[in-house]
Amino acid sequence: MTAQRQGAPGSTFNRLADILLPKFVIAPTVIACLVGFYGFIAWTAWLSFTNSHMLPNYDWDGIARYQQLFEDERWWHSMQNLGVFGVLFIGISLGLGLLMAILLDQKIRGEGFLRTIYLYPMALSFIVTGTAWRWMLDPGFGLEKLVHDLGWTSFSFDWIVDPDKAIYTVVLAGVWQSSGFVMALFLAGLRGIDDSIIKAAQIDGASLPTIYARIIIPSLRPVFLSAFMILAHIAVKSFDLVMALTGGGPGFATDLPSIYMYQHSFTRNQLGLGAASAMMMLFTACAVVMPLLYSELRRDKRG
Repeated sequence: MTAQRQGAPGSTFNRLADILLPKFVIAPTVIACLVGFYGFIAWTAWLSFTNSHMLPNYDWDGIARYQQLFEDERWWHSMQNLGVFGVLFIGISLGLGLLMAILLDQKIRGEGFLRTIYLYPMALSFIVTGTAWRWMLDPGFGLEKLVHDLGWTSFSFDWIVDPDKAIYTVVLAGVWQSSGFVMALFLAGLRGIDDSIIKAAQIDGASLPTIYARIIIPSLRPVFLSAFMILAHIAVKSFDLVMALTGGGPGFATDLPSIYMYQHSFTRNQLGLGAASAMMMLFTACAVVMPLLYSELRRDKRG
């Protein structure tokens, strides 16, 4: 009894240490995230209600910056470009990534080599991707000139300098960069499906397309959601790819909200307007992602 009483304080201390020590270890990271992420979001939100120019001005100015933003035709043009780029970029990347994953899932020869090729673009930065595609698509010394040198002088591929088609060159470069990563996500999901379900369907006489359409692809719903969220995040914050590829031009043909925000905040000394555009980008991302997350959580609860 005496030994137990003497050991009680030590055991209590050990239990407290087991409870509190992990919290102390992760506390700096949590604080840094709160300040560096949510803190700066709150700071940007406050600036969007001020008339800040080159330096922050914390005097309240109401919603004047948002009114100025909504009256700016360039802002709505950049949002339209984001809609076109986002829909095509996300849709094509998902479709192409799923197709490549299905092909690799057939246990073909050289799978490791092909997987490396598909994943290689993701190892590059968007600056490198944009610069490389700008060289390839430049009519003066890119693909068009190469085809002309081969004898096909009537060939024309000048999308990068055509205001009506330039946004599609951004889509092309973005899909090339990201589809391999989406393929890796889908391939991991395919490899995680129980083979017994597929074998049972084959015994029942289901064809391979039917198995994929009714069993395998619906089972990849969580992968679709994850890939969609990642691609939507890339689309909304796309800045370096566009700046390296087209610089937002010709004119404002490939202007995106991220470019609008950067230029007004740091090159035109309209920090308040830039902050308002940044908050609208955040609201746009939340409007796309939050309903999907909500529906997925409700589905999990029902399941």
